[in-house]
Amino acid sequence: MTLKLWLAISILFSFFISNVIGAFVGVNIGTDVTNLPPASDVVALLKARQITHVRLFNADAHMLNALANTSIEVIIGVTNEEVLGIGESPSAAAAWVNKNVAAYTPGTNITAIAVGSEVLTAIPNVAPVLVPAMNYLHKALVASRLNNQVKVSTPQSMDVIAKAFPPSTATFNSSWNSTIFQILQFLRNTNSYYMLNAYPYYEYVHSDGIFPIEYALFQPLSAVKQIVDPNTLFHYESMFDALVDATYNSIEALNFSDIPIVVTETGWPWDGGSNEPDATKENAETFNNNLIRRVSNDTGPPSQPKNPINTFIYEMFNEDKRPGPISERSWGIFSTNGSDVYSISLGSSAGISGNSSTAFCIAKPGADENKLQDGINWACGQGRANCSAIQSGQPCYFPNTWQNHASYAYNDYYQRMRSVGGTCDFDGTATMTTQDPSSKTCKFTGSSNPGGVFPPAAFGPISATSQSSSIRAPVIVYTLAVFFALLIA
Repeated sequence: MTLKLWLAISILFSFFISNVIGAFVGVNIGTDVTNLPPASDVVALLKARQITHVRLFNADAHMLNALANTSIEVIIGVTNEEVLGIGESPSAAAAWVNKNVAAYTPGTNITAIAVGSEVLTAIPNVAPVLVPAMNYLHKALVASRLNNQVKVSTPQSMDVIAKAFPPSTATFNSSWNSTIFQILQFLRNTNSYYMLNAYPYYEYVHSDGIFPIEYALFQPLSAVKQIVDPNTLFHYESMFDALVDATYNSIEALNFSDIPIVVTETGWPWDGGSNEPDATKENAETFNNNLIRRVSNDTGPPSQPKNPINTFIYEMFNEDKRPGPISERSWGIFSTNGSDVYSISLGSSAGISGNSSTAFCIAKPGADENKLQDGINWACGQGRANCSAIQSGQPCYFPNTWQNHASYAYNDYYQRMRSVGGTCDFDGTATMTTQDPSSKTCKFTGSSNPGGVFPPAAFGPISATSQSSSIRAPVIVYTLAVFFALLIA
């Protein structure tokens, strides 16, 4: 291969690595869960649902080990309890990085450290050491030659903004101006990004009816309910966009204009007490699915249309150990057995619709679980079905229910044995269907659909924010021009 050809191919390869990936939706993983699955099962669920970005609230060793060699991008958290010690001691910061970052890279794709959680409003007495903690951690990353891969930032709530509407006049609460200025200066100097926790649910509840719920749920607004910033005349189709724009404008009010925002927490609770009537499964399903569609548009809010809004949903499982109202324990999108709390299209839809010419043997909905267990034992034992795919960590393990596992085992037995008299009965717990029960990651015997489809491995970490298609288009033209010029020169 000539030098010119090698150079041209290298340029084209680098371009596609850095430009084909758009905005993402990730998930937060909390651990205040009574029956938290093993880390290997959690990662299997992430892979099954094609979730490529996660945020851990702490540097959990089991999760960091399980995430190795998956290409899943990981934000790890310094807990609020750890911030003070790290902010007072460069050696403590270096020890933290060595133990929780350097020890796992490059196998585990750690891309950022979130220093604390809403420190300014949750533990204001620690605010004086927040920026020193960020600086010490960054210097430790530099010493470990990880600073280009791992960014440092700190998640803040909307409470640090004095008044979020209209977004054009939003500013940070003046009592925090000095600290926030230092945070923004650090983010700019280290090419990092602002971590924002933005919850339309709380903004809607606390608005006392000023804003319609459709606005909070990304639903269309009638002409008389349109939300318009009177200063810019920007139309806001969702409260989510308005909160992000309010934060951008607050940042610009302190004369910073080149710091992108990543929403590190957002979501909607699916259950609540009698005084929380809007915390319902229907609203949670509507919010999160509309959120995913919104982020997937790969565009920013009205004032920053070219800055996509990378976002993490709060959260993967219900943290049932959390104190407070019922809603505090009801944000999870998955049950600990891997089934959906409600239908959600995060990553890639688990089901495959459409008709099939093949008949499948599956467990009857609502069948007695004891009978299903007996059926599984017989199919996987005497029936000689291949049940390896429903073992922990394997592609058909989730959802971890008797119904799901029995369906797989029953069908595998039936497809293997029907030609020699095998039946689909299993003591009345089985039924036939022409609807293919396969998922993107779990292929049932007899399916004509391809199974085991996972997203391609990432070629190393990608930037915290991705360019929108409107930016990428001219870059594509330029890159291809350089490529062909090199070929013909």
